[in-house]
Amino acid sequence: MSNGGKSLSNKRVAILIEEGFDSFELTGTITALRNADIVVTLIGPTLKSTPKDKLGTTTATSELAAGKASMKDFDALVILGGHASERMRLRHAMVDLVKDAMVATKPIGAISHGPQLLISANVIRGRTLTCWPSIAIDIKNAGGLYVDKPVAQDSNLITSRKASDIPSFTEALLRALEQSTTDQNQP
Repeated sequence: MSNGGKSLSNKRVAILIEEGFDSFELTGTITALRNADIVVTLIGPTLKSTPKDKLGTTTATSELAAGKASMKDFDALVILGGHASERMRLRHAMVDLVKDAMVATKPIGAISHGPQLLISANVIRGRTLTCWPSIAIDIKNAGGLYVDKPVAQDSNLITSRKASDIPSFTEALLRALEQSTTDQNQP
């Protein structure tokens, strides 16, 4: 995706990782963001934690503990799916990062099962989202509106169904980051 000449090199994106993440969601998102010269930081439950992906074949290493992270240091937040979100939603520091990003209206991306963390943060009531089909009922029960499409964007909230939707998801995330750059530069 062309970023219309707008530099995103000063942007920082936090990606939450936990045991059971989807490796393609992680690598696909990181690749797209880094190709746009965005600094990516992996945030886990602890510093240097090394969760395995949902297949147990790939690990990622956190660069920052969730309890030490602050959304004031980041321009956007990404929540991976797989089985990781089930564990993330039990991490108060990760739930707090989502709440802080929502209050600051920073772009929040959630893939696959990632909206489970949004539910735990109580931030989806009245919002339109997409997700992995098996948790669509959870979205509805939490007051969200579920749509079945590759990407749903409702203000600062960007959601995607599955790993194969990553190109559309990252394109929407990059557009949101471009928009936040434009908004910051306006008087």
